[in-house]
Amino acid sequence: IMTISVLPGQSSPLGATVYPHGVNFSLFSKNAQGIALLLFDHADQSQPTHTIHLDSKINRTYHYWHIFVPNICSGQIYAYRAYGDYAPEKGFRFDDSKILLDPYSKSIIGDEIYNRDAAIHFGHDNCAEALKSVVVDTSNYDWEGDCNPRTAYASTVIYEMHVGGFTLHPSSRLAEEKRGTYAGLIEKIPYLQELGVTAVELLPVQYFDAQDVPQPGLENYWGYNTIGFFAPHNAYSSNRERLGAINEFRDMVKALHRAGIEVILDVVYNHTAEGNEQGATLSFRGLDNEIYYILEPENQAYYSNYSGCGNSFRANHPVVGQLILNSLRYWVSQMHIDGFRFDLASVLGRDIDGKPMSRSPVLWTMELDPILAGTKLIAEAWDAAGLYNVGDFVNKGDWFAEWNGPFRDDVRRFVKGDEGTVSTLASRIVSSSDIYTNLKREPNRSIHFVTCHDGFTLNDLVSYNYKHNEANGENNRDGSNDNYSWNCGEEGLTTNPELEALRLRQIKNFWTILLLAQGTPMMLMGDEIRRSQRGNNNGYCQNNELSWLNWDAMKKESDLWRFVKGLVKFIQSLQIFQQERILSSRPNAENPYLIWHGTKFGQPDWSEYSHAIAFTLHHPQAGEHIHVILNSYWQPLTFELPPLLLPSQKWYRILDTFVPSPEDFSDLATASPVNSQEYLVESRSSVVLMIK
Repeated sequence: IMTISVLPGQSSPLGATVYPHGVNFSLFSKNAQGIALLLFDHADQSQPTHTIHLDSKINRTYHYWHIFVPNICSGQIYAYRAYGDYAPEKGFRFDDSKILLDPYSKSIIGDEIYNRDAAIHFGHDNCAEALKSVVVDTSNYDWEGDCNPRTAYASTVIYEMHVGGFTLHPSSRLAEEKRGTYAGLIEKIPYLQELGVTAVELLPVQYFDAQDVPQPGLENYWGYNTIGFFAPHNAYSSNRERLGAINEFRDMVKALHRAGIEVILDVVYNHTAEGNEQGATLSFRGLDNEIYYILEPENQAYYSNYSGCGNSFRANHPVVGQLILNSLRYWVSQMHIDGFRFDLASVLGRDIDGKPMSRSPVLWTMELDPILAGTKLIAEAWDAAGLYNVGDFVNKGDWFAEWNGPFRDDVRRFVKGDEGTVSTLASRIVSSSDIYTNLKREPNRSIHFVTCHDGFTLNDLVSYNYKHNEANGENNRDGSNDNYSWNCGEEGLTTNPELEALRLRQIKNFWTILLLAQGTPMMLMGDEIRRSQRGNNNGYCQNNELSWLNWDAMKKESDLWRFVKGLVKFIQSLQIFQQERILSSRPNAENPYLIWHGTKFGQPDWSEYSHAIAFTLHHPQAGEHIHVILNSYWQPLTFELPPLLLPSQKWYRILDTFVPSPEDFSDLATASPVNSQEYLVESRSSVVLMIK
């Protein structure tokens, strides 16, 4: 081992910080008895080029270990070893044979040589097969005047997508090295613009362990198992240089912003890729296990599993909470991210012992942080251990939005034709005022979705009664059993033209409700062209054509593509759909309002056996007058239309999901007039009319 000249360094900032004459390293570990900094020339070295043992008297301030290494710079590969007790029953899992990532790594390297199994067995030196950190100087990137779009929730349409799956399919027509990458996404920005989305919500791009999957031969595709909260995932970069992923990621963000599209990251701060007591030692576990994780009080060898993924991050411990907040600040300040969707956010609402809190410090600080001010903060307001907080984030806070799970379920049940769904559907259409009871809240903090990455695609929702997850290798036990799906009469693929027409109509009905309801709509990648996973509702481990977007479907499903982008443009062109206040149910000459109807004007049927509802939207100042009819009954129904205000006016048909394309959707300029005060709405159909 060669000697190297070093200086004591300083405890702040944490991580590896580049200065003109070297790099300062700082690391937290309260319980470690010793720390060694390892420097490498290459990721696949079996031993480090330099091993620097930190002196606890010189290189330790309180619980922070630090050192300054002169004459190294951005691009330097490094890692740590931590020395201490291995006493799992007391919460200690130090293993100095393991190579450990810096929790503040801004870049991680070693995908090609990494072996998760080598990180599991105690006492096995995994240096030659370990992931390693890379020193990064983020100050030398040219953002070229990049500005965040700052789109209001009221004008936002979110597209939930997987960076890899978006362009991995050969039909993407991209050069092979760009498929499944940040660069590949850049080339498809015109598609997103034409569709009309204003924000992309990216499934996890913080560095994750693709080998963290229970079945051999599969890989973790979704990425909900982060190990590097500051580092972009390398596998999504076409540039395999040490800092290539960081620059390519920033290029993507910059390009999306130029197109007026925000970038929201799906972030996983509730657990890590290290797993349960049989899991891998990659970073946090080896540096200070009992600080970073909630452990079972009766035996600290076991992890409290509120995430359903083996462990739970101890988010409200000051050190862990600081890491989470610093990570968020980094992505906003250095990577120009516009918002975050927090996976299983209810775990972040548990205290250091796992008990639910009425006011979580880490969540509260996010809302009030000056760097995060103006970003979109979206909570998935539940966890895997039964804590269900839908409504709490919006009702108690000032800034959080929430994924509205009841919207998904209630809209599915209505369109499927279940009984007792009309009144709940009405609540969902007016932004779920029964759930979000804070009258001062903005209605668009309710994020509406019918499908998301977790569950059936929209095509499969109308094609399968049952999940078909056999390919996951878990005997179809994984994935939700409660899908509220309906195959329309035949499981899976069909050649029956009548059944196929019904399925397409049901898909259009879902799109109509999703986009016309008051709230912020989120669509799932590929639903606009009927992407199918062949009934698999848990594709987390399917990095193959089952999950990827097949771009050839654009031609086959051109009618649906036209319908969806037309409807998106329609809502974006009208002020009634941009309101930042809950629509009133009382007609008013000053304010926009919504009035409910049934088959008879002004007489909604709220009974258990009702399967139809209509409503009128009116914006007095903008002169917008829209009438929406939703019929999930299996027979046609005739609906009275609202009276016209002037003799010269007529209702015009914007949308009728029963009518074949291209008459199923028209803009107001080309819409057909309705020459009656009644409208026959066919079975399982939606209609939108507008006055001009």
